[in-house]
Amino acid sequence: MPSPGQLDYQSDRLVISGDWTLPNYARLKRAVETALASGKTVDESPDLTSIGALDTAGASLLADLLGSGKLIELTHETSTLAPERRDLLRLVADAMAAPDEETPHRGSALIAFLGRVGQQVEHYWAQQRLLMGFTGQILGTMVTIAPTPWRWRMTSLVAHIHQTGLNALPIVALLTFLVGAVVAFLGATILDDFGATIYTVNLVAFSFLREFGVLLAAILLAGRTASAFTAQLGSMKANEEIDALRTFGLSPIELLVIPRVLAMVISLPILTFVGMISGILGGSLVCVMVLDISAPQIINILETKVRVVHFLVGLGKAPVFAFVIAVIGCLEGFKASGSAESVGEHTTSAVVQSIFMVILLDSIAAIFFMEMGW
Repeated sequence: MPSPGQLDYQSDRLVISGDWTLPNYARLKRAVETALASGKTVDESPDLTSIGALDTAGASLLADLLGSGKLIELTHETSTLAPERRDLLRLVADAMAAPDEETPHRGSALIAFLGRVGQQVEHYWAQQRLLMGFTGQILGTMVTIAPTPWRWRMTSLVAHIHQTGLNALPIVALLTFLVGAVVAFLGATILDDFGATIYTVNLVAFSFLREFGVLLAAILLAGRTASAFTAQLGSMKANEEIDALRTFGLSPIELLVIPRVLAMVISLPILTFVGMISGILGGSLVCVMVLDISAPQIINILETKVRVVHFLVGLGKAPVFAFVIAVIGCLEGFKASGSAESVGEHTTSAVVQSIFMVILLDSIAAIFFMEMGW
């Protein structure tokens, strides 16, 4: 016959015995409340060895009686309890102790800041690993389809060149022209103090051939084209068009990504060249109209003082920047989920990452070329 659970005090020691189960819950609850009200439950080592049947209802009453922490300690100290009862008591005590542990703990502000920095670094490293893997997949697909011209998507390639290159020519030319004029004004303002305004032509030519031409064109494409790639591919993924391509046995990398990447690699050097010419024309216009430097003088300086290596350095960075921008834009498009909010977030991320990577790579290239003496 099962014995009902009860609380006894033997020599000032609390002895818990009987069945602590749901049928006895109402009576046991009153006994626990009476014991708590009397204050006799403070005991260093209550005796649990006489417990009979036990379920979660009885275990919760024991946790109320002894406290979750004390009950967990007793499950470790009392070796005579059956393993299944010990595990049940520990599980219920842990669950009932959880709300107390949810109290917010205000730690050091420095530790919290370092924790956030660590999370951002870990997130950035995960993004770079994913980017490297996606880049390898693109390069592998390019090598695979290179010997098979019938798999080249020439129509898609030409359409994307028109979109990324031809349509971007006016804004690139206008922006670099205006920046060239601004650089010439700034250079003339400083050089006039030394009576060396003639070197404004050199300043404009060096800056646009080596840095500004390719950098401005790349940043414009990062904001204009990388975002377009992400939005296009993200919308296709939201509409399950990419899944449909895979269902038909077609590779999304081959069909969607490679034409966009090649179009960028072809378009950006052309836009860079246009940006260089427009920037130099903008600076030259300021030199002619404000500094009284004649056009033949400007042409003579460009021919004799500006080496071709500066042009090659600037133009050589364009395909690298184009490849990185296109890969980031396509990758973020594939990472977008089915919602419009996700497409917007990844479009923003594509622009930010592209501009960041372009400036980072340009800084590394500038240091490298300076050490090489180019």
